[in-house]
Amino acid sequence: MVRQIIKIDEQKCNGCGLCAKACHEGAIGMVNGKAKLLRDDYCDGLGDCLPACPTNAISFEKREALAYNEEAVKEAQLKKQQQEDKKTPVFSCPGLQAKTLERTQGNTEAYKKESSVALESCLSQWPVQIKLLPVKAPYFDGANLLVAADCTAYAYANFHNDFIKGKITVIGCPKLDAIDYSEKLTQILSNNDIKNITVVRMQVPCCGGIEQAVKKAVLASGKDITWNVVIITTDGKILK
Repeated sequence: MVRQIIKIDEQKCNGCGLCAKACHEGAIGMVNGKAKLLRDDYCDGLGDCLPACPTNAISFEKREALAYNEEAVKEAQLKKQQQEDKKTPVFSCPGLQAKTLERTQGNTEAYKKESSVALESCLSQWPVQIKLLPVKAPYFDGANLLVAADCTAYAYANFHNDFIKGKITVIGCPKLDAIDYSEKLTQILSNNDIKNITVVRMQVPCCGGIEQAVKKAVLASGKDITWNVVIITTDGKILK
């Protein structure tokens, strides 16, 4: 059939490849440093490639050519995407990597005897979730504030005695909670007399969001509040 199709002047082509990128159908490719129409049936004759060419090497012509084959184009596009997907590494947050943590202390008699002693909670206020906390409360005045990522209390065995004891506790997960903690924390710091802040977070990168929220809140409050960060590893140790 005779139809409109593109024509490439190889003498004018500078080999930039912009037309090949502009051709969504994949009709144009680079051969020996020059643009070339690879398949007539991939060219729809609409000319998306024309404005991309800086040397005006592409024009229209009417000639005998295979009809535009939309199904073949879609199939080729799918294969190309699948190839690209194989080349592209899939990002996975280290915090989502599954692992088994080996524990041996639970098998010793000394540990069994020690663990049989009932432990008391050191929590001194409620609620604890950042989203649920009031922005002003009597227990905040003069408080040593503990801002902890949710997982830390599960990872670190002696969390109550080493971190919660003597502090007002607020917790959250910056990865799962769809809010900006810094706004709520700024209100708490601004409306109360907080003495200092301890941030306890996990070692995984996404947990850094809770640390950044505290940093932003301290700056936004305009107060001179000292704060420090403790990082817990996924196997329950304090990162030195």
